[in-house]
Amino acid sequence: MSDLTDHSPEDDLLAAEFALGVLADAERAAAEQRIAGDRGFALAVAAWEERLAPWAAEITEAAPPAVWDRIAAALPADKPQADGIWQNLAFWRIFALASALAAACLGAFIYVGAISQQSPLVAAIEANGSRAFVATIDARRGTIAVQPASYAADATREPELWLIPADGKPRPLGMLRADRAVSIAIPSDLAALTVSNAVLAVSLEPPGGSPTGQPTGPVIATGKLTNL
Repeated sequence: MSDLTDHSPEDDLLAAEFALGVLADAERAAAEQRIAGDRGFALAVAAWEERLAPWAAEITEAAPPAVWDRIAAALPADKPQADGIWQNLAFWRIFALASALAAACLGAFIYVGAISQQSPLVAAIEANGSRAFVATIDARRGTIAVQPASYAADATREPELWLIPADGKPRPLGMLRADRAVSIAIPSDLAALTVSNAVLAVSLEPPGGSPTGQPTGPVIATGKLTNL
């Protein structure tokens, strides 16, 4: 049985929730630990991330409803009142309803905005049409988790991960492993460059990494970062 099917429906649901970015901090941290040590679960997360990624492009921006315009239209026409509008029970009822609606709308837009800001960046780093590694960036923690998929270890050289932003210049991120996932802290000067459409690349380097700060061996796999 393949790694993709060696997990329970509960694990598959957890992988989907991780991919959607809806887990609480403690649950997300536990899931990240599983990704680092459980190849089957990591592949399930990667499959959900790939499945959900195209949906992000289909989400259109929605304008908030014209709540106050509707309320104004619902108010009764002006007419003389002995005690004025501030003593009008109907006015206060409408005002209370308007406040509740406005608060609900604001809360909804804050929630949607928060989800958008926290959504992770993912990349399928492919070599010759096969997925060699799967990378997930957690911007809140400033880390990138990279799980090997089909990569086979080289006897004399080690895989090194590179970030290639819009200017086309590779920046080193860290060394990868063929036998397990690694979590790499993103340098503070590269945080602003780890954005959607930046490229992750893997080259084969001498043990310990490139001695020049640039790829010296062959680049064997690449993949674009995309928002979940």
